[in-house]
Amino acid sequence: MESFGIFSILPPIIAIVLAIKTRQVFISLISGIWIGQTIISGWNPINGFSSTLETFIQVFQSPGNTKVILFSALVGSLIALTQRSGGVKGFTKLLFKSDWIKQRKNAQFLAWIIGVVIFIESSIKILITGTICRPIFDKLKISREKLAYIADSTSASMCILIPMNAWGAFTIGLLSAQNVEEPTSALLHSIPLNFYAIVAAILPLIFVLTNFDFGPMKKAEERVANGQLLKEGASPMVDENIIEMEPIKGIRYSALDMIIPVAVLSIATPIGLIITGDGDITKGSGSTAVYWAVFLSIAVAAVMYRVRGIMKTKEITDITIKGAGGMISLALLMLLAFSLGETCKTLGTGGYIASVTSTFLIPALIPAFIFLISAFVAFSTGTSFGTFALMIPLAIPFVDSLGVSLPFVVSAVLGGGVFGDHCSPISDTTIVSSMASACDHIDHVNTQLPYALLSGGIALVFYVIFGFII
Repeated sequence: MESFGIFSILPPIIAIVLAIKTRQVFISLISGIWIGQTIISGWNPINGFSSTLETFIQVFQSPGNTKVILFSALVGSLIALTQRSGGVKGFTKLLFKSDWIKQRKNAQFLAWIIGVVIFIESSIKILITGTICRPIFDKLKISREKLAYIADSTSASMCILIPMNAWGAFTIGLLSAQNVEEPTSALLHSIPLNFYAIVAAILPLIFVLTNFDFGPMKKAEERVANGQLLKEGASPMVDENIIEMEPIKGIRYSALDMIIPVAVLSIATPIGLIITGDGDITKGSGSTAVYWAVFLSIAVAAVMYRVRGIMKTKEITDITIKGAGGMISLALLMLLAFSLGETCKTLGTGGYIASVTSTFLIPALIPAFIFLISAFVAFSTGTSFGTFALMIPLAIPFVDSLGVSLPFVVSAVLGGGVFGDHCSPISDTTIVSSMASACDHIDHVNTQLPYALLSGGIALVFYVIFGFII
């Protein structure tokens, strides 16, 4: 593969800086892709433009990418159907019959609990957290940015800490490919050492219980408390006509109209993992499982509403299409994020970063540096899975050559990948968190970043300390 050296880091850096500076995520991503394809095309901007258009098509050559994009669109259908049926309103009314949920602290605690107990798939747990908690947060004047932070921080973190899912299967496969004798054991022993994932999952609970906020998040909370739901100029990741869709009038709103479809979504995902893994949930396809699950949940919802006479077939079809249409911005954003990731892969962005930084490591600091390298790779490319795939083959040799603990190295790669993923505006989980919480994507990135950096800083200290102990 041709080496592009330092130029390989230009596309992700340009895309990220432009996205944060201009708030124009689509234009920023396209700019980053075009710069990358121009470099690949020998600095010919015309060929770079042509190649950029081709990369959009090539994204769909991957069944996994296509399923994730379709899943993202169909999530809008499920949200719209549960809104229109009155299921969300019925569930909210049910919760508010208890004085417990009427307290701001308890509502945020509920969001954290949902994020912790559902560990099968990161996008599913984010979706469920947003669907259940967004109306409650709005009613209690808690910012959507806070909801996005709680959902995002407990997503990948818990999936990697309880790896009975596609995350665990993927990591075990990567370790096996490096001829690690007991890959499952190595992964399990890495869990207590995955300091970032542990801190990232616990920190939101501390902030909830202490009612403490700082930085942009504090401003967001003050804004909502003063009656302004969204920041001026904000553009929610979901069409407001979908998330605020009026329920049908003249019917009794039932919480079951939301609970059952969401339960089907949650239950169908692990079943899909088992089926695609030939009976082994750890070997299943996450993208296929969630794709099947969202289709099944929509079908169950449609049958429920039609049999009970809540909606006629035509309205169910119209709402399903309208809901998916409301997610067009998310689907396009996912397309561009995947395209930028492939461009970075062709440029060898991650490999360049790893090779440059690996030249000045000392044994005791290797885990800390691997953590930082993995974080930067994930931040630049927007993918934790891609970071794992790149960094594990690069990190494992340190175990044999310098005698560093294998589980410690694995934890550094996994923790760093999740850290960078949480900070990156082009990460799929960051995007889905913005969507599920119906907040502006860049507002979510800006409010979460200080919290993620705090978690990362704490984790880094632990990696340095334990590097001299283990």
